[in-house]
Amino acid sequence: MTALEEAARAAQHAPSVFNTQPWSWRITGDTMELFADSARHLEVVDKSGKLLLLSCGAALHHARVALAAAGYAVSVTRHFDPLTGSLATVRIEGTAAPAATDLAEAIPRRHSDRRSFGKRPVADEELTRLRRLVEAEGAYLHLVRADQVTELAISTESAGLAERDDAAYQAELARWTSRPSFTGDGVPPATGVQQDLRRVPLRDFDPSGTAAQPSGEAHDEGTAYLVLFGQTDEPEAVLRGGEALSALLLRATADGLATSVISDAIEVEWPRHLVRDLIAGLGEPYLVVRLGYLPDAPPPPPTPRRDPRDVITIIE
Repeated sequence: MTALEEAARAAQHAPSVFNTQPWSWRITGDTMELFADSARHLEVVDKSGKLLLLSCGAALHHARVALAAAGYAVSVTRHFDPLTGSLATVRIEGTAAPAATDLAEAIPRRHSDRRSFGKRPVADEELTRLRRLVEAEGAYLHLVRADQVTELAISTESAGLAERDDAAYQAELARWTSRPSFTGDGVPPATGVQQDLRRVPLRDFDPSGTAAQPSGEAHDEGTAYLVLFGQTDEPEAVLRGGEALSALLLRATADGLATSVISDAIEVEWPRHLVRDLIAGLGEPYLVVRLGYLPDAPPPPPTPRRDPRDVITIIE
């Protein structure tokens, strides 16, 4: 297996909206090209396609990390071709000292954990480290202040109520939470959590309430909420936002933090305005990330992954 194929396989672990994994790779010689898979676009949840691009950007960064850890120097050309869905080209330029090995080791361990985090706060030094990583990828972070958490909670609750009453949303949710096992995608209800009282509400992936795991005895007291944002909603900026998201999540995982992503507050127009207010209108909010520490507990059930043969095309 070539280094590029191994990198594309590592990218299968990247986070994506509703675990749609909306990307594909084409490998030719010493280059790999990333494509968006429009057939996996969530037309209700993600009308603008922003979450699809963020997902693809996360996959791109996972591949970059895998190549760096394997000792390869690469160049990346980002572009957006709406006709073909081509987003980026990664080319191996030579060898280099292995780098980001701890991030590469975190790739298979990272997962979205929607359970309640404990009282231990996230240190300022950690938050500064994450902010610098995100900025190095071309995006920005805003730490939601204590006096802003209520406004964030209102935005996510408002989005949840709007989507709950939207028949098209409910149909899309049902489609992606009841996937046949052979598809290797979607969000099994067992990976969700019961809808207990939380500082900031989370999406209900199990409306029937029969499969979700308990949220735990903690109450998110130490949870940090970070708004990931960029200067614009242009495709390349959003793609870079996805790369920044991956950098944040992998570093947090490597440092022992639990994470999950909140996107519903960005999916509905009015709650999105509230989130934009949290960053004082300095840019376009992409999504919110939860960070915290879990009391000792087994990991949540894994989310499925697509067969690499359905995602990776190798041209000899």
